[in-house]
Amino acid sequence: MRNPLAAFARKLGTRPRLMAASRAVIVTDRLLHRWFGGRISLVGLAGLPSLRLTTTGRRSGLPRSTNLLYYPHGDEFVLTGSNWGRPKNPAWTYNLRANPQATVALRGREAEVKARELAGDEYARMWTELLEFWPGYEMERKAAGRELPVFVLTRVSS
Repeated sequence: MRNPLAAFARKLGTRPRLMAASRAVIVTDRLLHRWFGGRISLVGLAGLPSLRLTTTGRRSGLPRSTNLLYYPHGDEFVLTGSNWGRPKNPAWTYNLRANPQATVALRGREAEVKARELAGDEYARMWTELLEFWPGYEMERKAAGRELPVFVLTRVSS
C-alpha cells in the first residue's frame, strides 16, 4: 500500500511556506537520521524517496553529508540542486562537480556512486520527469532565479 502522505507532501511542496520552513525541516531530518541510524528520515516518513549523500568537500577534502529527496530513475538516483529556492546552488553540487565520486546511504545501507550533471536535451527531458515527480521544483526554480542543476548518480560496481 502506498503512503497517502506522499500526495499531500507533493502538494505541500508547491507552497512557498515550505521553503520558509526549510531550516526546521533540515534540522528535524538530521535529528531523525542521527537517532535512527539513517533508517528514518522526514522525507521518508512522508512517503517520498530520500537518501543521504556524502561528497568530498572540494576545498577541505573532508566528507560532507546531507539528506536529500531523490527521484528514482531505474537503478539510478536523480538529484536536483534546488537549495529550497535560494539563489545559490547547494554546496553538494559544487563538491560533485569537483569530484563525482560519492556515497549514498538508503535506509542505513551505503553504496558508492558516480555523478554526472545533465545538460541540453537530456536535462530538458529529465526536467519534465522531475516536475511530474516533484511539482515544487518549478516554484523553487522561479524563486532561485536560476536553472536548477540536475545530477544522475549511478552505482559503482565493486
